[in-house]
Amino acid sequence: MGFKSALFIRSKDCTCNAFPIPKDVPALIRYPSRSSAGSVPVYKSTYHLATLLSIPLAFSLLLFWAITHRSPELVLAWEVLPQSYLFIFSILLFLPLHRLSRAGRHRLLVTLKRVGFGGLAEAQDGKFGDIIFADVLTSYAKVLGDLFVTQCMFFSSGVSSTGVPNRACGGNFAIPLLISIPSIIRLRQCLIEYSRVQRRGNRNVDGWGGQHLANALKYSTAFPVIILTALQQGYDPSRVGLSEAGLHKLWVLSALIQSSFTFYWDVAKDWDLCLFSDITTQFRHNPYHHVSSASALSQTHEFEPGLDRPFGLRRHRFFHADGIYYGAIAIDFILRFTWMSRLSVRLNWIHDLESGVFALMFLEVARRWMWIFLRVETEWVRSTRGPSPDDILLGEFTPKIDED
Repeated sequence: MGFKSALFIRSKDCTCNAFPIPKDVPALIRYPSRSSAGSVPVYKSTYHLATLLSIPLAFSLLLFWAITHRSPELVLAWEVLPQSYLFIFSILLFLPLHRLSRAGRHRLLVTLKRVGFGGLAEAQDGKFGDIIFADVLTSYAKVLGDLFVTQCMFFSSGVSSTGVPNRACGGNFAIPLLISIPSIIRLRQCLIEYSRVQRRGNRNVDGWGGQHLANALKYSTAFPVIILTALQQGYDPSRVGLSEAGLHKLWVLSALIQSSFTFYWDVAKDWDLCLFSDITTQFRHNPYHHVSSASALSQTHEFEPGLDRPFGLRRHRFFHADGIYYGAIAIDFILRFTWMSRLSVRLNWIHDLESGVFALMFLEVARRWMWIFLRVETEWVRSTRGPSPDDILLGEFTPKIDED
């Protein structure tokens, strides 16, 4: 995987400065380079492994459809077929065959082992890759929960894993605990980073580590939502001590705090975009002047002379079209707040259908896929240009270097 063109930054006077882009993105995550010029590129090995894992999936799915013919009885009877793919997937991933991207699979498993216990590599050993990997796991949390449900139902008597999912399988708190693990991993990584900053004691470079504590706080906001969701699903007034309506209000408040915090962090910290600081600055300069969203996104800072970047963005950008960044912000906002469909009578049905639940999980994975592009781009800008005077910093906490 790699970028193949050049980045051009368009400034206020319409001049362009060539901004070379990374030709070796794996270097950002400290992925070992190939030993010889004739070796298969990293991105090709990734595609080979993905294809190898996808072919059995497609075959298993088509075979399942052909055998069951959408018959409920046959769907329940042939539960072994989708379960067999999970077994094949595990074999292909863990089997030490040299021709099946053995080095890449070994590195994946080593990283999974380290990250799975909340560990974090040093910056020179691939810390950024560990952070990306753990963040991806947070988007797959509900997917992992559903995989547990299917396995639990498969090994339970009297039910079929291809029937209606019983998300209470394994106990009322098995699933909440499982989907909490990715957030626990990231929280621990943030605390590890904070402890490293404290040990180094170089405040002039590292600051005091406040950004890592703030990041840990962000991941901790997931726990109230998970707990309150579990309490609502298995509501017992004698155990909870709250009315169902009161519990729902607490859940809405917790979800609102989590979504707002994570959306802010995505835009201002992970992507280093200046949207919130620009809105704040514009309001301070003219608090009584209403600026429409359309005009705000199309203008530069007229109140800050010499600022040669579009409203809400940063100066150094990889993607030439500003609309990519604005589109990413809008999509991220919408998908961070999909839970609000529960509050609508017209949209609440989405959460009652398995197809709706699947669609929401798919959209979250797609959001993370989009997030990774801008997160990797941001990391490259930081590593090649460093913070410029108008770049969004973690200034409220500390100067920005290699943050989570």
